[in-house]
Amino acid sequence: MPKIKTNKGAAKRVKRTAGGAVVRRKAYASHLMSKKTRKRKRGLKQPTLLSRADRKKITRLAPYL
Repeated sequence: MPKIKTNKGAAKRVKRTAGGAVVRRKAYASHLMSKKTRKRKRGLKQPTLLSRADRKKITRLAPYL
């Protein structure tokens, strides 16, 4: 059985934790930041876990992550 190619774009955007969960960055934090509240900007800095459905998709795209 041949190895599966990793989708590099997906692999660069997520990391796997020691427990097997997948961590991602939050969206909407790249520009137009002056109109967002400090509280909202602080929340956007924090990484978050990927949902179960998206975790299955990422596992297909980046199986050796």
